[in-house]
Amino acid sequence: MAGHSQFKNIMFRKGAQDAKRAKVFGKLIRELTVATRSGQPDPAANPRLRGAIAAAKAANLPKDTMDRAIKRGAGETDGENFEEVRYEGYGPGGVAVIVEALTDNRNRTASDIRSAFTKSGGSLGETNSVSFQFNRVGLISYPADVAAGDEVLETAIDVGADEVESDNAAHEFLCAPESFYDVREALQAKLGDPQSAELTWRPTNTVPVDEDKAIALFKLIEALDDSDDVQSVSANYEVSDAVLESLGG
Repeated sequence: MAGHSQFKNIMFRKGAQDAKRAKVFGKLIRELTVATRSGQPDPAANPRLRGAIAAAKAANLPKDTMDRAIKRGAGETDGENFEEVRYEGYGPGGVAVIVEALTDNRNRTASDIRSAFTKSGGSLGETNSVSFQFNRVGLISYPADVAAGDEVLETAIDVGADEVESDNAAHEFLCAPESFYDVREALQAKLGDPQSAELTWRPTNTVPVDEDKAIALFKLIEALDDSDDVQSVSANYEVSDAVLESLGG
């Protein structure tokens, strides 16, 4: 199993459900605010905001909370001034890790992330120190039963996706970052709402890790994901089925 997006499937259970939900809501609120600030408060004229609203609705974020976040991003109300920051480094076993954050305090966030890397036996590097091992892509995922294989392939061609990868669980449509919003909306018109849609870092090669390294790596990813400032974590690890089974995954 590759680690660019599936790590959540094998992370150790965390906390109570309400605490986890609050963290998800916090990340969505930050994205709504920054998405609004990056363009216009009108979703029709701001593709990133449309995507943020779709994600917020899928997570059942209350409408009044969404509205407040958008107003804050538009400067209509006071609030934190979030900025986008990317951190890169190496985790246990030499696995390359990219962390994307939205923060109102760069010093605090950098300190927290550096601490997480250090405690795991990894090291935080400079910007672009590991990103050359990844491609930046748009990734839109649908359940496997949304359509048959031939129809999915035809749909990918019609909407301008670069490729589609299918297995028994899902169909994943891949596209260039600059066409992500157009492809996502074209897919939505044809296949309905996706399971997920995001800009992500997809590794060009993966690093196999044994059980001990996998445990340490998953703890690092969990610690990073648990930060309120962190929006996403990407890593280029590969875990064998045998190791997953031994970990109860």
